[in-house]
Amino acid sequence: MKQVTDTILMVRPVAFRMNEQTAVNNYFQKKLEGDDINALAAKEFDEFVEKLRSVGVNVIVVDDVLEDNTPDSIFPNNWVSFHQDGQIALYPMFAENRRKERRLEYFARLEEAGFKITDIVDYTSAEEDDVFLEGTGSLILDRINRKAYCAISPRADEDLLIEFCEDFEYTPVIFNAYQTVGEKRLPIYHTNVMMCFGEDFTVICLDTIDDKKEQKNLVKHLKQDGKEIISITEEQMHEFAGNMLQVEGMGGKKYLVMSARAHKSLTEDQIKRIEKHCEILSSEIQTIETCGGGSARCMMAEVFLPKA
Repeated sequence: MKQVTDTILMVRPVAFRMNEQTAVNNYFQKKLEGDDINALAAKEFDEFVEKLRSVGVNVIVVDDVLEDNTPDSIFPNNWVSFHQDGQIALYPMFAENRRKERRLEYFARLEEAGFKITDIVDYTSAEEDDVFLEGTGSLILDRINRKAYCAISPRADEDLLIEFCEDFEYTPVIFNAYQTVGEKRLPIYHTNVMMCFGEDFTVICLDTIDDKKEQKNLVKHLKQDGKEIISITEEQMHEFAGNMLQVEGMGGKKYLVMSARAHKSLTEDQIKRIEKHCEILSSEIQTIETCGGGSARCMMAEVFLPKA
């Protein structure tokens, strides 16, 4: 089993803007004025892809379709996950206009690139019951230790998480994570904004887990599996410091990919601790983060499929 892949699928935006349907529970989103929001996002996207390719990451870029009017298509990791046994999981999405992002023709591109798909496990019928589980936005997968970490939210249903874990043979590690919005503590919409996994470390905002028992249980699992815990503050989480992904480049060299904004928010000590494990690769994606309320990790769907 591998925790880190050298291949990722990314979707180039054509109708990017702040998605009014997701803003109801994504408190990271802000509206930017101007007509060229998509052009700015596309430029950030292209520069990001270029940086990844320059270190040897295999980036498969597919183009979104304008007619579908899918403002969040730049975040494919929410609707699909790719697994080492050749299985693909398709996930139910909270926002109706995000359901059109699930474009199965993208899989043909992966097959053309030499990957083998054995089966598609489809959870999308749960949408009819208003039940959601938004891919590796909701699920932080420890693929080696077979654990699925999940913060329960309107976009991450506990029963569906357990069903996923039974199907894909993961142990669920369930908790609640909150952020301060005005005077209130409200659920964080996706687990992957408050934690990320590398092979032997995790960057995590433990301050979001208000229940001490749940926090203790999560830390126990991480320690059990020998993960170095690199803690970030809630303030750093708001700069997307939890939304990172470890990838593999040329010669098997590992990188922790994040936005320039997340990188800037880290302390010297945190950077040092990360760099013990791998190099940092960051890119400026300010427009995408501000309007989309998601960051670098959300833009990359990891491809773990076997080669045909």
